[in-house]
Amino acid sequence: MVANGFFNWLGESLGDAIRLIVDALSGFFAGIGIAVHDFIEGLTGSLGMNASLFGLVVLIIGLGLLYKGIRALLQRSFLAGALWMLLGLLVLSWLIA
Repeated sequence: MVANGFFNWLGESLGDAIRLIVDALSGFFAGIGIAVHDFIEGLTGSLGMNASLFGLVVLIIGLGLLYKGIRALLQRSFLAGALWMLLGLLVLSWLIA
C-alpha cells in the first residue's frame, strides 16, 4: 500500500511538472504571436494597405528593389541604381496608394 502511494505521488508530481512546462511555453509562444500580429497591424495600418500575405510579399519585394538600387548607387552605377529605385518606387506606390 505504501509503494502504491509513492508511485501515485511520483506520477502526480511528474504530471504537474510537465503541465507547468507546457503552460509556460504556451503562454510564451502566444505572447510572441500577439506581438507579431500587432506589429503587422501597425505596419500595414500606417502604410494604408491591407494586412494580407500578398500585400506583405509585395512590400518585401518593393523594399528589396529599393535596397538593390541603393547598393547600385553605392557602387557608382548610377543608371542601374536609378532604374532599380524607380522600379521599387513604382511597386511601393502601387501597393500603398
